[in-house]
Amino acid sequence: MPALKLIGITKRFGSLVAVNDISLDVAPGEVVALLGENGAGKSTLVSILFGHYRADAGRIEVDGVALPPGNPKAALAAGIAMVHQHFTLADNLSVLDNLMLGTEPLWRWFSRRAQARRSVVSTAQRYGLQVNPDALVADLSVGERQRVEILKALVPSVEWQGTKPGAKILILDEPTAVLTPSEVESLFATLQQLVAQGLSVIFISHKLDEVMRASHRVAVLRGGKLVAVAPTHQSTRASLATLMVGREITPPTRPPTQQGKLVCALREVSVKPALLKRVNLDLHAGEIVAVAGVAGNGQQALAELLFGLRAADEGAVELNGSAMPAHPQAWVRANVARIPEDRHAVGVVGDMAVWENAVLERYATPTFARFGVTQRGAARAHAQSLIDRFDVRGIYGKGTAQGLSTPTRLLSGGNMQKLILGRALTGHGGADTPSLIVADQPTWGLDVGAVAFVHQQLLNACANGAAVLLISEDLDEIFALADRVAVMHNGQLSEALPTRKWTLASIGLAMASGQATEQAHKPANAEASLAH
Repeated sequence: MPALKLIGITKRFGSLVAVNDISLDVAPGEVVALLGENGAGKSTLVSILFGHYRADAGRIEVDGVALPPGNPKAALAAGIAMVHQHFTLADNLSVLDNLMLGTEPLWRWFSRRAQARRSVVSTAQRYGLQVNPDALVADLSVGERQRVEILKALVPSVEWQGTKPGAKILILDEPTAVLTPSEVESLFATLQQLVAQGLSVIFISHKLDEVMRASHRVAVLRGGKLVAVAPTHQSTRASLATLMVGREITPPTRPPTQQGKLVCALREVSVKPALLKRVNLDLHAGEIVAVAGVAGNGQQALAELLFGLRAADEGAVELNGSAMPAHPQAWVRANVARIPEDRHAVGVVGDMAVWENAVLERYATPTFARFGVTQRGAARAHAQSLIDRFDVRGIYGKGTAQGLSTPTRLLSGGNMQKLILGRALTGHGGADTPSLIVADQPTWGLDVGAVAFVHQQLLNACANGAAVLLISEDLDEIFALADRVAVMHNGQLSEALPTRKWTLASIGLAMASGQATEQAHKPANAEASLAH
């Protein structure tokens, strides 16, 4: 009997059919990879499974028993658990406290911590998840935090509350997005332990190499429909990519480039409290410099510095030979394209229309405003060109004025990212190549086809004379695009060396331990480092 069975699941949002008559089963101890391009329906399907959405048609069965629709509590009680891409842990609490949150009634006079500890230790030993229940979450590495997230899903709470059994079906959403190579290896070892114990896993990822390695079967969604279910060993990366996007994907090609003038320079830059420590970096026209590192080591402060959102406490930040203020408008006027990591909180205003977000950074320029009045015709035409060029989907009434008024918050994360990329890379009115592109996780959450497209856009911009700073945790992306690579660890930035001087092992070691940062305080020698 299947551990999970989806039968004829359909979900509509107005005229948009997000999920169309999907049937799928998952066996005990099986890993099924759920693939699809942005807007294919993966998030909607998982939300229905977890009870966040109620399907318009169809039903879900767990161990042969129908699951009440639209009821997250029932999903949890049935043993369905989900580990989200972004961790949901309280840093100021211990591991044990995080695992106990929400498991005890408010009216109980005492906490059954001893029973909870025994359950946590027992589950951790059973699945090979090494963790110290008394450790403060803030002191854990990213990989250790992910183990805590998985434990939170697996630990049964029946011993101290009696409402939630241990998980039978685990949904992993982009589980390797913030892990170093060594932590990825540890995660896959954990997955082997989980499935050996009979746990069923739904694995959502855009990294096809990992899908090929971790899954038993693949299920591919396209346009809300299930277009293929196949054993992983009978598939290839190329065949899966073609199934996802419905066409053969052309790998990005790099136009010939030459080292240009110095566009941006950081000299002994520090940001307190210890976010950046004496950082030196040169960015030249016609080159892509990548900054690798585990999330939380200072990359965000570096991006905010070059977005104009944060000021340096020490050192100098120069753009085209001039000192730059901590003022976002000044950076935008200097033709700096800004692609932020957090698309929801920083990249867009969710309640504003798609066309408004498309011109948000330049709504007051002569192209889109006259005498302080927004020229809606020009703004809407610009927005439509971005939507067409970057294939932004999920817009109700696409190609119409009504469609351009769709609230941006209704877009999927990937399509929201495409809108931000279009806004950034087209420059002023779609004509100019940006002087500097600061791309912070530019392909996070994008499907394989969209990733190839974005990579090509960055390469083209670089060939047209832009300097590109790529901040990424995806090592495949870094090796594919970068001329030079620097590693950030604990606020320190290593020397940016030619990409050919790095290996996957050396860059992973530097990300995890900072062993490459002894060269961080040496001024960048652009001529030497660019000769590759």
